[in-house]
Amino acid sequence: MELKGNDEAQEETMTTGASSALRNTKQEIMPAEVQTRVAGGYDIYPAYPLDAGRIYDGYKSLAQWMTEQKTVVIDGYIGNFWERIAASLMIELEKLGAGTNCYFMHDFVKPEAEIEQLVAPFLGSKDSVWGTKTSLSLADFYRWDALAELQPDSDYTVNILIGTGAALSEWDASVIYIDLPKNELQYRMNAGTITNLGKSSPEKPTAMYKRFYFVDWVVCNKHKESLLPRADVLADGQGIDWITWAYAPDIVNGLKSLSQSVFRPRPWFTPGSWGGQWIKEHFPQVNQEEPNYAWSFELIAPENGLVFENDGFLLEVSFDCLMTIAGADVLGKHHADFGNEFPIRFDFLDTFEGGNLSIQCHPSLSYIREQFGETITQDETYYILDCKPDAKVYLGFQDDIDPVTFRQELENSMENNTEVAIGNYVQSFPAAKHDLFLIPNGTVHSAGKNNLVLEISATPYIFTFKMYDWLSKDLNGDPRPISIEHAFNNLRFDRKGQRVEREYISKPYILEQGEGWKTIHLPTHEAHFYDVHRIEFEEEVTVQTQQVCHVLMLVEGTEISVRIGDRKTVFRFAETFVIPAAVSQYTLVNNGGGIVKVVKAFVKDNHESTS
Repeated sequence: MELKGNDEAQEETMTTGASSALRNTKQEIMPAEVQTRVAGGYDIYPAYPLDAGRIYDGYKSLAQWMTEQKTVVIDGYIGNFWERIAASLMIELEKLGAGTNCYFMHDFVKPEAEIEQLVAPFLGSKDSVWGTKTSLSLADFYRWDALAELQPDSDYTVNILIGTGAALSEWDASVIYIDLPKNELQYRMNAGTITNLGKSSPEKPTAMYKRFYFVDWVVCNKHKESLLPRADVLADGQGIDWITWAYAPDIVNGLKSLSQSVFRPRPWFTPGSWGGQWIKEHFPQVNQEEPNYAWSFELIAPENGLVFENDGFLLEVSFDCLMTIAGADVLGKHHADFGNEFPIRFDFLDTFEGGNLSIQCHPSLSYIREQFGETITQDETYYILDCKPDAKVYLGFQDDIDPVTFRQELENSMENNTEVAIGNYVQSFPAAKHDLFLIPNGTVHSAGKNNLVLEISATPYIFTFKMYDWLSKDLNGDPRPISIEHAFNNLRFDRKGQRVEREYISKPYILEQGEGWKTIHLPTHEAHFYDVHRIEFEEEVTVQTQQVCHVLMLVEGTEISVRIGDRKTVFRFAETFVIPAAVSQYTLVNNGGGIVKVVKAFVKDNHESTS
């Protein structure tokens, strides 16, 4: 057995104790096997079946397959513990009597100083939260002259090249791709146990995240998209001491099956400075040791995954795998507009017994394209799923707003840590269950405390220009970044006075109805490329998709089934699910009593968001 790479790093990872040393969070890793679940409650690990025997558990079975292949490249997403994975495989290969030679891709990266120059144009200024999406490719990070000289050693039974980008080599080899969920990547990032591409050591999490978002994830996503059609094995890399894997064609078939049916991504949860207690109280499966939960990532396509299950074993792949394999079936008539970028986002903002979100706005379409390299912008709505009687939403300016005075007070607050009488400048409105507040880009807004907001939005999710954060600190006790300049480059000061209530709070009306059901239209702003309906019914109702993808959530009631053909799938209160455009029609069935309400978001036929 021979490891050719960073032996010290490999030894350190194998001697590290509990997984808490490798990831900074109180939340558990998704288990390798199905666990006992809360009966009738919100499910934090939704999974979809593959045929029996399709998911394999453990390094032993993977090593056995590798001995049959002889030459293997093990590629995968940034953030995997490559030395740990290699060492685990080596143990099993040695038990099988297979002499093994292992090379690491990190030994072939370009010098760090050269990589720093390469990525610098995409990272903005050092103190900026944002950069610009890179035009680089993964191959740009490696010394291909040295890698081209690398060849399998015939003295060994098994030769391995392992690490992000391994499949870029010219080896005639079988390909394993190890995916990694974004939540686990960020827990590892926060623990300082992984680095960015080509870095020798970790940086502050904020700097690492910026580099991940604008550079590393971009090149890794492109690489994964190109690699999926020729991968032999797909594996789940989130386990510290375990791995689950499957033959790639079986996962591809599973993804194609999802594109013809209903599915629910795996949600994940994170605390924040203003976070609340609603999620902890209503979703008992989440870790109760966290101080709060600010967000639930219900459906944020760049960060959520899809989980498959069979014989009790679980395997997660990223949402973008589905879009690569079957994006046209998922988005239907709108695939030509958005490509493989899923356009709609659902997430929760929990401020119950918490605090106010920052006073903020989001960039215009031209600004987000020119400054940050995105294709669509962060147009949002706030759907009030639950709230206390004193809850409110900040939205739009007071009629007498003076931009110069407002900016001066914001800058004085940032410099001197003084309070701002926000009510003198920004309007607030009482929040009630099932209200929909409209927040197209450039609109000043915030969710006040004691709300559970279902944020129905366009997919971009990090471009929040904070102007005032109520003098609060993040969970580490540090001030959160304030971006007054960016905000004032985008604020629409004409969204003020009575116009706000008239145009930026949705006015629902009955769109259509039948016996025991009705569809309520909650009109969005003309700037939003998506629309919102609420379907209310007693027993069941059938919905036509008309080749449009629907994103839905049960917002009142305990449980429903979605019936497509002869298959039923159960969803419970506050669970997000997706009906691909390839499904021509589906039936919602009330599994409880009374009237249930389901929110549905979808892309408008006459949208102009990408034009």
